[in-house]
Amino acid sequence: MTYTPEIQEKEVTGATIWLTGLPSAGKTTIAYELAGRLRAEGHRVELLDGDQIREFLSAGLGFTREDRHTNVQRIGFVAELLASNGVKVLVPVIAPYADSRDAVRKRHQSEGTPYLEVHVATPVEVCSERDVKGLYAKQAAGEIRGLTGVDDPYEEPETPDLRIESQNQTVQESAAAVHALLTERGLA
Repeated sequence: MTYTPEIQEKEVTGATIWLTGLPSAGKTTIAYELAGRLRAEGHRVELLDGDQIREFLSAGLGFTREDRHTNVQRIGFVAELLASNGVKVLVPVIAPYADSRDAVRKRHQSEGTPYLEVHVATPVEVCSERDVKGLYAKQAAGEIRGLTGVDDPYEEPETPDLRIESQNQTVQESAAAVHALLTERGLA
């Protein structure tokens, strides 16, 4: 007699949670806080950090509109692939153009993969005070050009799934708001 164990696969719903906003808005900080909370609850989580993606997956791309679109599409492809396999994918990436973000959303919809857009709507004045990477100071000194939201466009989402004003709440409160949205949608 041969023993064949039954394989029981637990239904795990993945999702892409795209956090868009200006540089230094708090996207990555909120994503790391949320990732910790989701992992503690037993979710499989990946965080696709924009800086790491640019270094490895999108090396060689510049910051033209076309290159930014290509970068966002690459990230969107990887996010959907992971999410369709049961991973909660947190994407704290500026994605300054509405058409690029819409293309990523449509890709997820066509594959039946949950996608949530979170706009971290921190005013540019607050972002420039935070200036985590020194980009605003470099732009003001004329050392760099094309800073999103200053001398390069940022098209705010018109109807995000959630809008967070990070300057009015703690990181933990911001992450809790995203978690509440995931729970409301049956994803956490």
